[in-house]
Amino acid sequence: MDTKVGTIESLDTEPSEKKKISSRKFSGGNTPSNGNHGGGGGDDRSDENKKDQTDKFNSDKYRVGMGLILLIVLMTFGSLFGAYVVLATNRALEWKPFNLPAQIWVSTLIIILSSISFEIAKNNLLQNEQKKSRQWFIVTSILGMVFIASQTLGWINLVNRGFYATGNSYAGLFYILTAVHAVHIFGGIISLIYILLKTQFVTLEDEELLRRQWFAKVIAWYWHFIGGLWIILFLLLGFYK
Repeated sequence: MDTKVGTIESLDTEPSEKKKISSRKFSGGNTPSNGNHGGGGGDDRSDENKKDQTDKFNSDKYRVGMGLILLIVLMTFGSLFGAYVVLATNRALEWKPFNLPAQIWVSTLIIILSSISFEIAKNNLLQNEQKKSRQWFIVTSILGMVFIASQTLGWINLVNRGFYATGNSYAGLFYILTAVHAVHIFGGIISLIYILLKTQFVTLEDEELLRRQWFAKVIAWYWHFIGGLWIILFLLLGFYK
């Protein structure tokens, strides 16, 4: 009887010991879990670093992308300017220059004013004056449209005076140069419309504001670059015949 009781006691004891051991193993198993949770803090920092890298990459993407666009534009106009200089110095019989229409002078003034208004709009946006910047972006967009309208009136004026693209190399290059430039101005106006749509409402988010500021910066590079090309074009057509 005693043996049986001892046996029962031993049987009762062994499971309890097993429970203790398993509980120790279980509690010990929590330690790596806590360690992993602590490591999760490192993952949070890693996520923040990734976010910073993403923001930096976005700004670099804007700059690199616009740099490539400006390079293509420069190559396009460089080849056209080169062709103009070659034909102007070649003294070909079909090279018959004419006085620039008044609209070209007006267009030059408009493009200068548009660069000034764009710069004011961009600086206001950088200073978080979002409503003021939107107003100046509207002014710049209107000036861009007036520029294209002035160019159109200039072409109509020349056609009425009997200057056509055929039979006169100077007239042909005049139409090509001014038309290609007008297309690039139109591209700038589309970008301005996009800015106006993005700035339709004031944002309180730093990330969104930063995105708008960067976009305005790179479009400002484009707009001023196209404006500078127009000045060169104007000097060539008007004073290098």
